[in-house]
Amino acid sequence: MPLPPSRAKRQCLHRRVVNFDGYKREDGLWDIEARLVDTKDQPYPLSSGVRLPGEAVHDMSVRLTIDSAMMIHEVMTCTDAVPYSGACDSILPDYSKLVGLNLFHGFLKTVKALFGHTRGCSHLTELLMFLPTVALQTFASEVQDNDQGEHQPFQLDRCHALVLHSETVRRYYPRWYRKPI
Repeated sequence: MPLPPSRAKRQCLHRRVVNFDGYKREDGLWDIEARLVDTKDQPYPLSSGVRLPGEAVHDMSVRLTIDSAMMIHEVMTCTDAVPYSGACDSILPDYSKLVGLNLFHGFLKTVKALFGHTRGCSHLTELLMFLPTVALQTFASEVQDNDQGEHQPFQLDRCHALVLHSETVRRYYPRWYRKPI
């Protein structure tokens, strides 16, 4: 169910569209991509020049190439629109520092340490924060929801609905259900 309509008349001033895609590559690796586009519905004056309605203020993308163990092999970044050309995009090469990291072992903490505050592009860094769960969902396309193997399904114990002592786990994953302590 979508949000109910606003009760007040309003004007859209800003639109941010964020898109995430996960790809399985033929070489056995995976690409996880993210793109952020900011636009305004009215002329937007910046010190660097006016952006016209619908013209991107930010159009930024990042791609992580990972293996099945969630290790990062390659990082690609690009900016097709930035408010301060030559400055905003000068940080792009620094994101290669992510190569060798694991998306599920200290990734978010390391991203904040490397690129938090003024050490990186706030928009690219924001996109990176979503990539572990995007990777997880991409990999989910490759495994059965309730595999009867010896390993606990990856989605269990990762959110309140799937905590091992939940009614949801008792109902749909009884093998992995644990009584509350």
